[in-house]
Amino acid sequence: MQRPTSLDAWLERLEQLHPSTIDLGLDRVRRVRENLGLMPDFPLIVVGGTNGKGSTCAYLEAILGAAGYKTGLYTSPHLLRYNERVKIAGREVSDAGLIAAFERVDKARGDISLTYFEFGTLGAMERFIDAGVEVAILEVGLGGRLDAVNVFDAEVAVVSSIDLDHMDYLGDSREKIGFEKAGIYRAGHPAICVDPAPPDSLLAHARRIGADLRCVNRDFSAQREGDRWIYRGLDTRLTDLPLPAMAGACQLRNASGALAALEAVRGRLPVSGEAIRQGLLAANVPGRFQCIAQAPTVILDVAHNPEAARALAATLRARPVGGRTLAVVGMLADKNAAGIFAVLGDEIDAWWTCTPRSPRAQQAEVLAAQLRAQLGGVPIHVQPDVNSALTEARSTAHEDDRILVFGSFYTVAAVLEHAATQH
Repeated sequence: MQRPTSLDAWLERLEQLHPSTIDLGLDRVRRVRENLGLMPDFPLIVVGGTNGKGSTCAYLEAILGAAGYKTGLYTSPHLLRYNERVKIAGREVSDAGLIAAFERVDKARGDISLTYFEFGTLGAMERFIDAGVEVAILEVGLGGRLDAVNVFDAEVAVVSSIDLDHMDYLGDSREKIGFEKAGIYRAGHPAICVDPAPPDSLLAHARRIGADLRCVNRDFSAQREGDRWIYRGLDTRLTDLPLPAMAGACQLRNASGALAALEAVRGRLPVSGEAIRQGLLAANVPGRFQCIAQAPTVILDVAHNPEAARALAATLRARPVGGRTLAVVGMLADKNAAGIFAVLGDEIDAWWTCTPRSPRAQQAEVLAAQLRAQLGGVPIHVQPDVNSALTEARSTAHEDDRILVFGSFYTVAAVLEHAATQH
């Protein structure tokens, strides 16, 4: 079969190579990794968790970059371009670079079937090794123990939070999910837990394998003091730190997890206090309480599970507006919409439901029915797609209102795509 010549054609092919989108397990990926000879000699920082992974990765990349290291960063999913997933020294890898990596992976796999994510993970590592990065930060795609990223051994592993999401794959309790997340920890290596109430399964697994477990509020912590904050680690104290540029009360905790990881590997990757300060102010992840317009304010957030909704509600309360808060929501069918609506119901004055552009999308009418059942007399409107819903919400909004668009990466991506075409 002739190989594709464009990145879009490659991605289309990757989607068709394996019979299922998700196929948890490491055997196939490990065999192809061995065929490729992917043996990184630079430290790897692996970040898993239900929420907070992307922000933690962004802090690590920004701080290490400010310290002068050539970084590799692998994250998922992307919003607008696949290239967002693979960055070297803070820049997206080019189409040509990704195609070259995919060609190598394709040649090495032979008749071994790989999922889209597995293929991309190996391709990212091939790029990092080829580019000679000095440290790579890898974000887990789903779970941890059986995720493709876990074929690589972490110098330090971070679990940012544990909550109920992807339950069809990871289990229906925090205990089951915590065990899956803890699978990225390694014997004798620092294992950072940023969840303030970790399930016993995570703690037990770390003990059983002999990981160097470091827990938030026990071994490290963040304390806000006005518009500054203090980080306390095992033997580190950093004062007068700037608040992260990213919005949200959870961001101090995410930042403290990144600093705990860097403290744990400072023998190999020393960073200065100035690099930390620069990185905290530079780190940014699109789609996390991202403001794209004023009068009325329009905010985008990819929150798609109850824990993320709780963080979003706290941020809305911390940033009150003079007028109303209107919500445009589009979600995937496997998400806990009822749990999310229960958390955000008191913060929203009117709702617009829509259907994201995904085969896994929940229909707008179904979301509206759930809202009516839960929230009673709040105004609820239905639109076929995200931008129609946002246009209608904007037409009814006053200058001192704000509009929140949330519920899925697909929902946020549609707004960003539409905005890009207007310039």
